[in-house]
Amino acid sequence: MEPSARKAPADCADMTELRHAIDRIDAELVALFAARLGYIHRAAELKLDLALPAEIPERVAEVIANVRRLAQTHDLDPGLYGDIWTRIVDAAIAEEKKRLGEDPA
Repeated sequence: MEPSARKAPADCADMTELRHAIDRIDAELVALFAARLGYIHRAAELKLDLALPAEIPERVAEVIANVRRLAQTHDLDPGLYGDIWTRIVDAAIAEEKKRLGEDPA
């Protein structure tokens, strides 16, 4: 469902309808994370060709700062979403390390 086609929270008549709407958003988020992982896999391929490491601290800081800023523009807690994104980025780096052969395990 396109975000513009979503029912506004105030238009949900009861908890069942509200919960279904939240579940649909959760499904969209998971699909977006899966799409993001595809870009992480491609980044690992490009980094291999360019002899770059999985973790580039400047880029990590940039991504987290971007998310904190975006969270704030949506009246969300930038600290919370920065923390969440740190976990997401850490997982992405771990995936890249595996693909680049940097993972000792």
